[in-house]
Amino acid sequence: MKKEEVQDIFLKILREEEDVSAGVAAIKTLLTVIENYEVTTVRELDFNLQLAVDAMRNCDQPVTAISSGCELFMRFITFAKLDLRSFEECEQIMLQRGRIFLDTLLEARGKVAKQTLPFISDGCKILTHSRSRVVLQAMVEAARANKRFEVFVTMSCPDNSGELMHKQLVAAGIDATLILDSAVGYIMEQIDIVMVGAEGVTESGGIINKVGTYGLGIAALELKKPVYVLTESFKFSRIYPLNQRDLPKEFKYLSSVLKSGKDLAKQHPLVDYTPPAYITLLFTDLGILTPSAVSDELIKLYL
Repeated sequence: MKKEEVQDIFLKILREEEDVSAGVAAIKTLLTVIENYEVTTVRELDFNLQLAVDAMRNCDQPVTAISSGCELFMRFITFAKLDLRSFEECEQIMLQRGRIFLDTLLEARGKVAKQTLPFISDGCKILTHSRSRVVLQAMVEAARANKRFEVFVTMSCPDNSGELMHKQLVAAGIDATLILDSAVGYIMEQIDIVMVGAEGVTESGGIINKVGTYGLGIAALELKKPVYVLTESFKFSRIYPLNQRDLPKEFKYLSSVLKSGKDLAKQHPLVDYTPPAYITLLFTDLGILTPSAVSDELIKLYL
């Protein structure tokens, strides 16, 4: 198996399935590796899977969800290695477990959206940052439940991903306004709730998300506005950053930037870290959690 083949599979999934996140695409790629590449030992299979993970981390895609999702996937399927008579039996059970894991992931977004529904009230004003698929689904479901609310979406430089979020909200019949990132402090006093997604959730209950989320959290705390994070549990990650510098470099920059030899201090990071003190609640497929409950859930996920 070659690194380029894995990257082609991964990028093809992202191109052809518009609504799939990088983390879910990574899991689908690992399943394809198990199905299509013939090996004869568990060690060879482990080697192939690890090679695939490394290849996807070098695809110029955000790495945070890829890293946490693949780690949980590998942990889940490798329970099958013990007490089996043959490698073929082991491989089939790993494949079966992998499909169960993927199905659980695909259902997670809907579960999160349902958890959020009671917190979106008629007439409320919501501020969101960048584009989050799970936040979009929660808002669409609220609109389908005949709730009337207004959404303010940050443009989210440098890639202006908020523009797509705004377009999709308007297409769903939701009253949405696109604002400058620098207008967050100005608009915050009008806001009832802040609702953001996450690329990763740390052991402390803080989040790694599109750069600008930390500043939004600071403004929300100052004006006493609740910050709700909508995220799937496969994004829970066993890292414990204390500040922005503690974030791994591969989380903050695309692989092409890391390989370019440029001075990273002069490059725009993709993400920032928002500590748990700025987060009110996390809405997940495991339930509604306070930031302090995340570490307990992580322990359960890896038991």
